[in-house]
Amino acid sequence: MKLAVRTRMRARLTAPVAALVLTGLTAAACAPQTSGGSSGEDEKTGTLRVWLFQEVGNEPKEKVVDEAVAAFEKEHDGADVTVEYIPVETRAQRIKAAFNDPKSAPDVIEYGNTDTAGYVKDGGLLDVTKEFDGWSEARDTDPTAKQSVTVEGRVYGAPLFVGVRALYYRTDVFEKLNLDVPKTQDELIETARKIRKAEPELYGLAVGGAYTYGAMPFLWAQGGELAEEEGGSYASAVDSPAAQKGIKAYTSLFGDGNCPAAKCAGMGGNDTVTAFAAGKAGMAIGGDFSHAAIEAGKVKGKYAVVPLPGVKEGEIAPAFAGGNNIGVLKSTSHRTLAVDLMKRLASKETQGELFDAMGFLPTFTDVRADAAEREPFVEPFVRTLDAGARFVPASPGWAQIDASLVLPTMFQEIITGRKDVAAAAGDAAKKMDDAFGAAG
Repeated sequence: MKLAVRTRMRARLTAPVAALVLTGLTAAACAPQTSGGSSGEDEKTGTLRVWLFQEVGNEPKEKVVDEAVAAFEKEHDGADVTVEYIPVETRAQRIKAAFNDPKSAPDVIEYGNTDTAGYVKDGGLLDVTKEFDGWSEARDTDPTAKQSVTVEGRVYGAPLFVGVRALYYRTDVFEKLNLDVPKTQDELIETARKIRKAEPELYGLAVGGAYTYGAMPFLWAQGGELAEEEGGSYASAVDSPAAQKGIKAYTSLFGDGNCPAAKCAGMGGNDTVTAFAAGKAGMAIGGDFSHAAIEAGKVKGKYAVVPLPGVKEGEIAPAFAGGNNIGVLKSTSHRTLAVDLMKRLASKETQGELFDAMGFLPTFTDVRADAAEREPFVEPFVRTLDAGARFVPASPGWAQIDASLVLPTMFQEIITGRKDVAAAAGDAAKKMDDAFGAAG
């Protein structure tokens, strides 16, 4: 396995990665229902078509993929592979067309991990449970990453990379104010207020009313859930007592004592990271994919990262596990070859090289541990993943919930004082249940 350190601090954990992590469900909401099943063919020669996402600065990714494809073609005489890099912004339309027209569809695709349930419902992805379970490397797959390719116990792809968030903090500010790194969420909130009081030009902890995946760790740390599954159906749980406690903790960070509602209610994840990078916040909840942007900002050399603390000292708050997967389309006429290519593109070797080239965190625990040993900035994110990251409900209804901004609306209603926590959470739960019910 080629896992040598590359000296250039690649522009790998960049905005497009964050976009994939945050908006992976957009395509699922647009993909159509299909009535066609598997082609039933399994040709052992011919051309396989692959669609991968195009990144800003795509050349390093292309080099890794080209090497993986060359190795695949060498092992499969008579098989050729063509790779097309499609814009993330228009992937919904492209995949919709592929589901509708199998003859022009690719054999293998990269897709956002929150797209899985929607694509399965639409009949677009091939069930590869047998092949995945028989793949020797798969035993080292992070359980949460495997969950992102699993619907109702069946596997529909292979995880490609994962992304999580942790706590960035200003070492210079903490030293100046003689502050300790918070070890619990109560201490985090208290520390944020101390920073704001002592340095009123700073947000203590930059937070956003539209930052769903920055808020979720507070809900999960209190034992809350987004939804509960029973018999393959989902029911919202955001109005449960535990969830409401987490929502209250997060929304308490909005106000003049930390992050003024007038400025922060509309902020999303990118806004909070931008504020921190620009030196306008003492702390922020950012991803491994935020590292390059922060390194390029005013706080370079003046910050550190630790896992976001949980409710009790020693606990790590569960983080949302974002990322991308590789899957095979159900319409492929090259099932065996396509599955082998999926495994090659998502293999330990390829994931290790993608980390070196682009900074994508591997989904294999051993490869990720190696990456953390070589690149110290990765260590807090790996610890967060190892502590148990979480995922969104595996329902196609999540696409509607996400697109309708149900959770940001809930947070903003509380932050602005239009509704209390119970009322806002209750209304959000009703909207979520409507979406889950419509999805079936």
